[in-house]
Amino acid sequence: MVKQPVSINGVVRWRDVGLAQNAKHEQKERKMVVLRHEIGDVLRDVRQRQGRTLREVSHNARVSLGYLSEVERGQKEASSELLSSICSALEVPLSSMLREVSDRLAVAEGVRVPDTVPQEFAARYGRNLGDELSEELSKDLMSNAF
Repeated sequence: MVKQPVSINGVVRWRDVGLAQNAKHEQKERKMVVLRHEIGDVLRDVRQRQGRTLREVSHNARVSLGYLSEVERGQKEASSELLSSICSALEVPLSSMLREVSDRLAVAEGVRVPDTVPQEFAARYGRNLGDELSEELSKDLMSNAF
């Protein structure tokens, strides 16, 4: 940060210039995130982690090789049906793929990504992990107490 003298109503004050102004400018010019690019990146990452080829996945998903390639490169918007077919071919739940996309978008937007499942969601759709964990801890404590 650099200080620069500024005269305000005849009074000289020191004002921070440089990095702070650049940071504000960078926030305004944040790169636009394109959803199809993020979806393509996640699909490609999953496929490559599995060591599979485009040809193999396109065959299993019943999608043309060229179209799958365009989806992975973010050049084509894939329909929900097509995404479901690709995820099935990759043996990855569509929800997991979309969660990864969501996390990447949040990072690109500068939003903090929670590392836990919200309690309302867990209570409605899953187990209450907090209660289960408390029960396990209390059992462990009781068994170690004697």
